[in-house]
Amino acid sequence: MVRRPLGNHHHGHDTLLVTSDPVTSDPVTSDTEQKTAPVSERDERREQCEHERSEDLRNLVLGARVVLWDFDGPLCRLFAGHSAARVAGELVDWLETQGLAEPLTQEERARPDPHVLLGAVSRRHHRGDLVAEFEERLTREELRAVPTAWPTPYADPLIRTWSALGVGLAVTTNNSPRAVSEYLATRGLLDCFAPHLYGRTRNPHLLKPDPYTLDRALGAMGVAPAQALMVGDSASDLAAAERAGVPFLGYGHNERKTKILKDAGARTVVHSLKPVLRLLWERRYR
Repeated sequence: MVRRPLGNHHHGHDTLLVTSDPVTSDPVTSDTEQKTAPVSERDERREQCEHERSEDLRNLVLGARVVLWDFDGPLCRLFAGHSAARVAGELVDWLETQGLAEPLTQEERARPDPHVLLGAVSRRHHRGDLVAEFEERLTREELRAVPTAWPTPYADPLIRTWSALGVGLAVTTNNSPRAVSEYLATRGLLDCFAPHLYGRTRNPHLLKPDPYTLDRALGAMGVAPAQALMVGDSASDLAAAERAGVPFLGYGHNERKTKILKDAGARTVVHSLKPVLRLLWERRYR
């Protein structure tokens, strides 16, 4: 077992919420005199918008009895040291050796994604043994990636804090539950989730955006969808949450991810998990 420090590895500043720039201080109109500028209607609207988004985040976080986590993204960067593109390329090569890569589209070949490839294989080839072997190969690659996975900043303390507050935690992911279990064990976090790890099965049709993993988690934990919260970083996470009736918190660590989530209809998106952790600490010591 590989055990890494429990601290978070993080570079750069964290931005709390996806909002407009905050209202700046009053402008200096001369070297010796500072005047208070009138608050414009635009500033008032901006302040109101920021207040509403902060309240949305507070309501989502503090109202959840159970939190359903996507894995690769919100919890860690699984392929931080083990390129997902390389893995997908090797899977395409394997399909070619089997004489099965011809139905792949040009886009699937040019920008291969392991889960997209798995879905394509399942749709176009109805041999259960082929799909099972492809899924097993993908699982082995995910397990190989675990030792170099990079923890998402603030994820570890957020998990521990939510758990200490008695909030139930589950993983609902398109990754292999074996890889999830291995990663959580290396971080000392498995007890915060076990046994609620719901991941990819041999049936690719049940991958998100299908709500299968979310429904399994809710049923096993005995919680109504409205009492849960899904933390995800993709449009498929959002779609699965909506189909399951679960409130959604988007995690967009960069502008591209944030735009994808916003364009898909996510109402509340954070750039960092830090403001979520802050809300829990405020609740704990209130």
